[in-house]
Amino acid sequence: MSSAKTLKVRPTKIELIKLKRRRILAKRIHRILRERLTILVAEFLSIARGAVKKREELYQHFSKAYEAMSIAYGFHGRVFLTKEMLGVERDVEVVFGTQNIMGVKVPLLEPVDIERKLSERGYVLTDTSLYIDEASRRFEEALRLSIELAEVEKTLERLGMEIRKMRRRVNVLEHILIPKIEATIKYLSMKFEEREREERARLKRVKVLLARRRGK
Repeated sequence: MSSAKTLKVRPTKIELIKLKRRRILAKRIHRILRERLTILVAEFLSIARGAVKKREELYQHFSKAYEAMSIAYGFHGRVFLTKEMLGVERDVEVVFGTQNIMGVKVPLLEPVDIERKLSERGYVLTDTSLYIDEASRRFEEALRLSIELAEVEKTLERLGMEIRKMRRRVNVLEHILIPKIEATIKYLSMKFEEREREERARLKRVKVLLARRRGK
């Protein structure tokens, strides 16, 4: 029996029964994994389409934010604007969690107080202009979108890893394990059929010999 195309098993009828049960189980697992893979791929493509839109939206927000910053820079000058920017530096707080997509844990990011009211931004409203307000608002929006995009891209990374893993398992079952089980079942079945034919032929010869002895 070729080990490249069949499994190494003892040529017994008990092993044949076990192999048939194993084939049923392998096909059932293969069907479940293929269904899960199909759903994961559909989820991945849906999220990927959303990620493309999110990147375009983020690009537009950053373009508008830098445009607003350029106007504020031109109005207030470099020294004044740099002083105000240094005075309002703050850490960004993001709450981290997870959600489950078809058994895959993906990140859930929730920014805290990204978009603030005018009075909460830290600069003196009487010394600044609407141009700084507009630039601040647009950069806050861009920061929020950046965090949302980071969540989406990490989700795609996790789903992509799971899809690759599932595809390998499906391929092993479909192209290696199940064909080997079926080839082994076929080999053993042919071997047992051949034994039964030989046994029937032997019994016929025995009957003929016994008949001749009785005839004497």
